[in-house]
Amino acid sequence: MADLTCHPAHPPALVRSIETRVIGFDASWLRIRWRILGAQKLVTPSFAGKGRANDLWQTTCFELFLQQPGGSGYIEFNLSPSERWNAYDFSARREGMTERPMPREPECTMRKGSDIAVFDVAIPAAGLPEGQLYGALTAVIEEEGGVKSYWAMLHTADAPDFHDPACFTVPLAAPTAS
Repeated sequence: MADLTCHPAHPPALVRSIETRVIGFDASWLRIRWRILGAQKLVTPSFAGKGRANDLWQTTCFELFLQQPGGSGYIEFNLSPSERWNAYDFSARREGMTERPMPREPECTMRKGSDIAVFDVAIPAAGLPEGQLYGALTAVIEEEGGVKSYWAMLHTADAPDFHDPACFTVPLAAPTAS
């Protein structure tokens, strides 16, 4: 489990904390959960059905970055409570972006109560590189009134930058047998 921290230049309105963790990784799926405390004013995009979409990060969106050890390239997943998603390959930090082919669509599920919201995602393991990976788990959170906060395990600059390789610190071992 990892606690995300809010970028100090973009404080939230009511969100108190975001925890995230990998809840399973087998030959079929990589499963991740984000848990938000203080979700009373959380803005979630309306259901749009599964499908790729760009610019999901402009409202509440959950992101996963994956990189193989020693590589400069990485993968970015944008995952929305609307069930829209996208995956991109980068050849280096913010360079060479192309849409990543996926064998099937991720499963995105948002559950929201009065104070807690939980976002679960299952990403098809067949769409991921084999072997050891390092990841970064992040979130863009929009609250009522247009308040946006940017959450990551580490912030190293004056502006939020989820593409910072220093953030790719969560080890993901090769998947277990399903």
